[in-house]
Amino acid sequence: MSTRTNGMNGHNNGQNGSMNGTAVAFTELPEEAKLMQQVGPEARLVKDLRTIYDSTFTVTPAYKESLPDMQNTSDNRGAAVPIQHVGIHNFKVPMRVITRDGGVQQVHCSITGSVSLDAHKKGINMSRIMRTFYEYDESELTPQTLQNVVTSYLQNLESSAARIAIAFDYPLLQDSLRSGLAGYQYYPVVLETIVTPEQGVRQMMHLDFVYSSACPCSYELGVHANLTRGVAAVPHSQRSVSKISVAYDGDFWIEDLVDIGRDTLQTETQVMVKREDEQAFAELNAANLKFVEDAVRLLYEGLDADPRISDFRVFASHKESLHSHDAVSVIIKGVPGGFDANIEPFTYRSLPT
Repeated sequence: MSTRTNGMNGHNNGQNGSMNGTAVAFTELPEEAKLMQQVGPEARLVKDLRTIYDSTFTVTPAYKESLPDMQNTSDNRGAAVPIQHVGIHNFKVPMRVITRDGGVQQVHCSITGSVSLDAHKKGINMSRIMRTFYEYDESELTPQTLQNVVTSYLQNLESSAARIAIAFDYPLLQDSLRSGLAGYQYYPVVLETIVTPEQGVRQMMHLDFVYSSACPCSYELGVHANLTRGVAAVPHSQRSVSKISVAYDGDFWIEDLVDIGRDTLQTETQVMVKREDEQAFAELNAANLKFVEDAVRLLYEGLDADPRISDFRVFASHKESLHSHDAVSVIIKGVPGGFDANIEPFTYRSLPT
C-alpha cells in the first residue's frame, strides 16, 4: 500500500463516489480539510490513498475554498527583489490579421505573455495570462487589441508592467523576376506591446527578412581573373538574414516593413524560379553587391526615412559560403531609452541556416 504526505487527496469520505462507485454529493469539507484549516497546511496527515481517478467528482465552492493557493503565500525563496518578467511562453491560438489592403489573413500564433512581480509577492496566477488573452481571441490582431490585452494583464494580475508578444509566419505573394509566376513568401513576424510606468505603452514589430548577399570583394577578384588571365571565376554569395525591429506609432503594416526590406536590399530570395528568373537573379545580385556593413546601412536609410518609425534596430547575418563563419553587423537609430545594440547569445543560435 503506497502512502503520501497529503491528507486531502482521495480519502474515502472526501471524494464524490464511494468505493462501490455510487456518487455522493459533496456538501461540506472532509474532516481532514477542516483539520488543516485549524492547524495550518504544514500539519499534513499521512493516509493510505486510493490510486483511482473519480470522473464523477464535482468541485463545490466549499471544496474550492479549501484548495491551497501557493501564489498568495508569503513563503518566498531567494532574494526579496522584484521580478521584471514572469509569465507563460508559446501557447498557441489562431488569429486574424488585417492586411494593408483591407483583407483578413488567418495566422497561427505562438504567444508570450508576462507581467512584473513585486518583491513581496511569491508568484502570479499563471492561468490568468492565458485566460485573459482568450477574452480577446476572437478579436482581430491589431495594435489596439494588444494594448487591450496588456491593460487587462495589469488589472487582472495586479502588476505595474506587462508585455505581450505574438509570433507567426505572415504569407505575402511574391512575383517572379521574369517568368510571370508568383508564389508565397513567408515572413517570421513578432508583434509586441509593452507597458511600463516609465515609458507607457510601446508598440513594436520584429521581422526576419531573408536575402542574397554577393560579396563585392569576391566579384572584383573574379573580374580581375577574367581580364588578366582569361579564367572564369564565380564570386561567392550566400543566403543572409536581417532581423529588423521597429517601434512605431500610427498605422504601420507588416507589408510596409517588408517593402522597406525589398526596396533597400533589392535581392530578396525567390519563391518561383525558372531559367529566366535564375539569370535575372544573377544580374540582380551583380547590380546590388553588398557587405554586411552595406546591408545594415541601407536598411538604416530606409527605416529612418519613415516618419511612423520612432526607433529601430537591425541585426544582419551573412552566412558566408566562402568562410566557415558568419559575418554580422548591428545598427540602431540611437534613441535614448530605446533599442540597444546588444545581441543576446540565443539570437545568434536562432538564425536560419
